Amino acid sequence: MTDLEQYAPGPANGAQIRKDGEKWTLILVRELRHSREKVWQALTDPAQLREWAPFDADGNLGTTGTKVKLTTVRTPVPNVSEAKVALAVAPEVLEYNWGDHNMRWELEPFGGGTRLTLWTNIGRRFIAMGAAGWHICFDVLERLIAGEPIGRIVGPEAMKFGWQRLHAEYAKQFGMETPDWPPQAAQKS
Repeated sequence: MTDLEQYAPGPANGAQIRKDGEKWTLILVRELRHSREKVWQALTDPAQLREWAPFDADGNLGTTGTKVKLTTVRTPVPNVSEAKVALAVAPEVLEYNWGDHNMRWELEPFGGGTRLTLWTNIGRRFIAMGAAGWHICFDVLERLIAGEPIGRIVGPEAMKFGWQRLHAEYAKQFGMETPDWPPQAAQKS
């Protein structure tokens, strides 16, 4: 069995939401046992992003003012958007836009490793989905940095790895209706 075949995400945790009227922000926190420098490289280097992130980048995200094309992967129609790095202070904070989502990554020293926090605005209807997807991406990121890569798990492929369970758990934690995903066909009478 490969490491990927053995992968299963743990329970939904480390996420919260902030509501400001119609604007909702997803905040995900993960404690990694790796240095901030290693985590920073995984967040900014296009080759490493291809191993764990839900998008490909055509350039490095590590410099303030840089413009980079981000392309979604394993989606029915790839979405290409130009991101501008608003702030890059290695290895502490990284801010850029991904389409209409503002992304803020904070890297804080924690024990012998790093506390990684992602702040991103996501529409209310999609916030539990986003939490589930990023949860799996963070798991893959952690294994990549540990030198035990299992390969990117995004898009429909995430369904094979517990995404639906995570989606339901996050929806419950956020006080939202438990989703019916994927939608079940109407029962015949």
